Amino acid sequence: SDLIIETVKSPNGSHNKEKLLTIFVQIFFPFLIAGGGMMLAGMLLDHVQHWRVFEELSELFILVPALLGLKGNLEMTLASRLSTAANLGLMSTWKSRWLLIWGNLSLVQGQALVVAFIATLTSIVLGFFGGHTPTWKDVFLLGGSSMTAACLASALLSSVMIVIVMVSRPLNINPDNVATPIAASLGDLVTLTLLSSIAHGLYQIKDEIVLISGILCLILVLFIPMWLWLAHYNKTTRSVLYAGWIPILLAMLISSLGGLVLSKTVLRFPGIAIYSPIINGMGGNLAAVQASRISTSLHLVGTPGSKPPDSYQWHGILTFWRSEHSRTALILLLMVVPGSTIFLVIIKYVNA
Repeated sequence: SDLIIETVKSPNGSHNKEKLLTIFVQIFFPFLIAGGGMMLAGMLLDHVQHWRVFEELSELFILVPALLGLKGNLEMTLASRLSTAANLGLMSTWKSRWLLIWGNLSLVQGQALVVAFIATLTSIVLGFFGGHTPTWKDVFLLGGSSMTAACLASALLSSVMIVIVMVSRPLNINPDNVATPIAASLGDLVTLTLLSSIAHGLYQIKDEIVLISGILCLILVLFIPMWLWLAHYNKTTRSVLYAGWIPILLAMLISSLGGLVLSKTVLRFPGIAIYSPIINGMGGNLAAVQASRISTSLHLVGTPGSKPPDSYQWHGILTFWRSEHSRTALILLLMVVPGSTIFLVIIKYVNA
């Protein structure tokens, strides 16, 4: 049938056919929820940009895209890994579930702290080249707020992702379709709330910023080796631990450069902050759904390092029409403009 475009493996090893309508319904509503989360994050950013800590420390604007990017770099890839594992039947027993859960929680915590630490250093360097020389208080405030926010956000969002994936399969819902958009809906809002609240709280205790932020940074840095060792010890996350750093760090660097642009833009156009999460995140959320589905599909037909079937190989421009995922991509593309328009119009009227 023309409507059947992909097979997904059920936990008992059989394959269920997914239809276009099923895919659309399962993606569209989480997509709307994700858009709502990003819209609220934009409103929050529009509000907190006027706090004194943001006005005096422009590096926080450089940190915002990098830390919000953790949602895409870590939590959404976690959702993709767990969705693939669930569709392959690798979470059918409590023992296998527990192994995947504690391994991935350890991995994400270690990666989040490392990325937050490097993002802090990057924001300081970019801020320096942008004309601002931070004091030691600024450095410790940035480090304490970014690492604490990354730690708490990753713990919370990772736990939510695990629950969603475990609940999806018994309800006959493909977690590839719902987990990543829900991660996106919560990620921006939760991370921005934590970052702004912690930064504001530390800013209020000016005389103790260096001491308290220094203690927070020291404790979290000392935990990094433990989290990474646990991820190495767990066989389900060992390969990801060593192979996943380059894309994560590159994404963080690109996000930090975007943050530098944002920090300069909000000075000239303060109203743009409210639109930033929607403009930046809408397309990425849908691309993450497609990447998660393709990842699962590739694992169904072979193992990493093996040559995929002919239908998964490059055939020039025909790849975008002959691939079994091409029509899924078309559905996702058709959602971008209407979805973005809906939320941009809502923001405009709410902001007015």
